[in-house]
Amino acid sequence: MALPETPSLRLDGKRAVITGAGRGIGKAMATALAAAGAAVTLIARTEAEIAALDSELKGAGYLADHAVLDVTNMSGVSAFFDECDAFHILVNNAGTNRPKPMQDVSEEDYDAVLDLNVKSAFFVAQACVKKMLEQQQNGSLIHIGSQMGHVGGPNRSLYCASKWALEGMNKAFALDLAKHGIRSNTIAPTFIETELTRPFFEDEAFMASVLEKIKLGRIGKPEDLMGAVLFLASDASAMMTGSSMVIDGGWTAE
Repeated sequence: MALPETPSLRLDGKRAVITGAGRGIGKAMATALAAAGAAVTLIARTEAEIAALDSELKGAGYLADHAVLDVTNMSGVSAFFDECDAFHILVNNAGTNRPKPMQDVSEEDYDAVLDLNVKSAFFVAQACVKKMLEQQQNGSLIHIGSQMGHVGGPNRSLYCASKWALEGMNKAFALDLAKHGIRSNTIAPTFIETELTRPFFEDEAFMASVLEKIKLGRIGKPEDLMGAVLFLASDASAMMTGSSMVIDGGWTAE
């Protein structure tokens, strides 16, 4: 009897699109997918960052291009996906946060966080899926959630609201799309040190409170998420949909 064959983590011949791809988590995920053979399309509002990453990836021998797109612009999102061939992989990564006590949250804060983290994620996925269905292309939707989509946190009311919404949205997507061969899952990281988050960790009290909750004893790095995105994008996760990969160093285990 033949031995079982391990599913491949290679993505040769696949096309992937990553939002918020210019730096931090998005940059790491784009690099992981490109290194596995995918042709990656980098999306962000700031051209300088995605153009630089595009150049770096091509310099390493990978397949890449980029497009400037504000994912809060619904007509722009629709136009972008209308003009592209269907992607096999979407990484819904663009997001924001405005940490403050719930009593201090303004309507403008609410709109800024929920519009990007939920509304834009929904309609980016929808536009991507419409083209996949049109071209009868199966594939994988990967939404970047958070451990805060599984628990609560002080000064995180807006962020928690958006990431819990993303988890529910993801499960419903999975049910709607399974019959079309399109899977939907989330990656839910703990605090990840990036250019945007690094200033928060300069607060010693905040840093201590975070490390107390992360049982592995360190802040996450973008590289800690690269294996997860590769797994969810590849055939290795062919039976996984409507789920969340919680990469939190043990935060939610307690």
